[in-house]
Amino acid sequence: MVQGTVPDGLPVTPPVALREPAVVVAADYFHSYSVVGLLTVVGVLFVAVAFGAGRLLRPVVPTPEKLLTYECGVDPVGEGWAHTQVRYYVYAFLYVIFAVDSIFLFPWATVFAAPGYGATTLVEMFVFLGFLTVGLLYAYKKGVLTWT
Repeated sequence: MVQGTVPDGLPVTPPVALREPAVVVAADYFHSYSVVGLLTVVGVLFVAVAFGAGRLLRPVVPTPEKLLTYECGVDPVGEGWAHTQVRYYVYAFLYVIFAVDSIFLFPWATVFAAPGYGATTLVEMFVFLGFLTVGLLYAYKKGVLTWT
């Protein structure tokens, strides 16, 4: 980097345009990482301070009732193994499928409104909805959707 002096003898730093381009690019590049690193450190410190304050401020009074195993407000009585019916998992799985469907519909609606994409996106959506319909009809034929 070239530096000069003014008649008073003070050093003069050249403007950014006269500096070496590699130094300027590297400085900007590492500046972005320093911002990310600083935010990471602040986030970790925030979590550490919150957990530390919670540990210092909470009351610790262990009693035999507090040390019991607790399951949804019910005292543990009997065996520890309970059978869960499969239909609950099937309904949860169907919910996930239709949630993904709704997530796909929002971007589709924005692209469908863009000029030049109408017919293509409409066909893609009907193919997607066709796959979902075939899956739903299959589940209905197998009797998965009947609540007994």
